[in-house]
Amino acid sequence: MERLARESGGLDVNSRYAYLLWCRDFADTSVVARAGDRMAGFITGYRRPAAPDTLFVWQVAVGPEFRRRGLASRMLGHLAGAVRTRGVRFVEATVTPGNKASLQLFGSFAEANGTGMASDVLFSEHELGSDNGPEVLYRIGPLPGPAVASAGPLPERAAAGPRPFSGSSEPRHRPFEQGDARGPAPD
Repeated sequence: MERLARESGGLDVNSRYAYLLWCRDFADTSVVARAGDRMAGFITGYRRPAAPDTLFVWQVAVGPEFRRRGLASRMLGHLAGAVRTRGVRFVEATVTPGNKASLQLFGSFAEANGTGMASDVLFSEHELGSDNGPEVLYRIGPLPGPAVASAGPLPERAAAGPRPFSGSSEPRHRPFEQGDARGPAPD
């Protein structure tokens, strides 16, 4: 995950430790897509404690060789569909104004789900520091029913629970097949 975040060029890169903790503690609100033994993309998110009907999408990353194929859209639709069954009716994310790919992703998701998308500045340039632009909060919803995903194979869902040390810098998962409600687990 750290490698993909770094390759994206636009994400704040967290430590490997942070990503491992994320996969352990927020597995139900995160998703990983794999192509064979390589990680193709991921979305990390969490349910907001003060608004448990809201999924906040923290990071979306897709490997360079997997971009422009709808993978981010499929991951977001899959994740939103999974959390929708547990009462999530809204999806939020912050996006910097120049991030056209993320704006397209979230706008298309709102349209595919037949709902609106509102925006407002969450953190200003002043709050974030002079090297950063504002972070604009996009709120999508309410989702009218199960979230709609684009056609295509389902990505993996990060697995909950403790992971035995594998010596790998990324979490290991077993393949996730369409209709497999278990999600991946560490080897």
